[in-house]
Amino acid sequence: MRQAKSATLHFSLLILVALLLFFNTTALFAQTSDENHAVQSIRFAVIGDFGEAGPYELDVANLVKSWNPDLVITTGDNNYPNGALATIDTNIGQYYHEFIFPYSGSFGQGDTVHRFFPSLGNHDWNTPGALPYLNYFTLPGNERYYDFVNGPVHFFALDSDIHEPDGRTDTSIQAGWLETRLAYSTAPWKIVYFHHPPYSSGSTHGSQIPMRWPFATWGASAVLTGHEHNYERISADSIVYFVNGLGGRSTLYPFGTPIEGSQVRYNTTFGAMLVEAEPDSITFKFINIDTVLIDTHTLYATPVNVRENRHNNDFVLLQGYPNPFNPITTVTFLIPSKSFVTLQVTDILGKEVALLTSEELPAGKYTRQWDASGFASGVYLCRMVATSSAGTYQKTIELVYLR
Repeated sequence: MRQAKSATLHFSLLILVALLLFFNTTALFAQTSDENHAVQSIRFAVIGDFGEAGPYELDVANLVKSWNPDLVITTGDNNYPNGALATIDTNIGQYYHEFIFPYSGSFGQGDTVHRFFPSLGNHDWNTPGALPYLNYFTLPGNERYYDFVNGPVHFFALDSDIHEPDGRTDTSIQAGWLETRLAYSTAPWKIVYFHHPPYSSGSTHGSQIPMRWPFATWGASAVLTGHEHNYERISADSIVYFVNGLGGRSTLYPFGTPIEGSQVRYNTTFGAMLVEAEPDSITFKFINIDTVLIDTHTLYATPVNVRENRHNNDFVLLQGYPNPFNPITTVTFLIPSKSFVTLQVTDILGKEVALLTSEELPAGKYTRQWDASGFASGVYLCRMVATSSAGTYQKTIELVYLR
């Protein structure tokens, strides 16, 4: 029995340490990016389905370098055909080593700062655990999904593959992380990017329904994806979606019947996206390897109070931030109408340790802080009960206190 308890305690501590490392690593990248908050505009490139060494990838890489972008993001499938260690530097470093930090490959000097931010694709997962990818790059968070800020843009890279340990549905651990991070972002532009497109007119893979998360409701400005080896711009769910899979993989994919909201479709040759962001506008361009502008689309800033109103028909309890924390965390909740709200913190046995609020509140967004000084490290539960004329809403979140 003593050994079992010891093993359980050891396992719990490992989980807490892993969570702490995840958030601390993300914070380190955020601090690095915060140095760029004074930058009023940035230009970044988007490449997808690119990692197949050859003339097409070379053409796209030369196009990207001609723009001299501040950074490069990818929409997955960085290393064909199987995400193997033997091919990763040839497929990626050979063409983009100038943007990678730290770079230990054999194709020249890397960068001195992080300027290459990939997302995982299904081919990257063909090697168990996607280990070549995870060992090749140094990225924020758990490296499979993460966020960072540069200038007026907050970037969120997701892992949309079925092998993602934290899931890929809108109720997964990964989705909960995204919802919370979006809610706390103060950047003018919030760009979410990953591999499998929620919406696509492509006939090879098509729309990937599990990735139809409520991105607009959570506050995303735009969603960029790949997987289909073509380019498409789609208006759906009140925001713009892009499919960008023309980064250099030799096979181009055809389109089927255009889906509702499809506005631009292109699959003649290869290319990449150039995105120019300022505090009050962001312009997305797709340019082919012949330097022909195929598509351009501009978004203009929406007042913060309007963006927050995307939540105005829902009760929402967000994850505490920071979490894990020491010793103070902030819990945010939204109520769409006048409600009596109780926000209670308990230990894992259900014993109350703090009552953060118990009062009638008008519709709006609220924050409450919990100072856990004097309490033991561990997992605590924060439970919200909101009663209005429409009924009762209940939700519980976990708060991890690490002293």
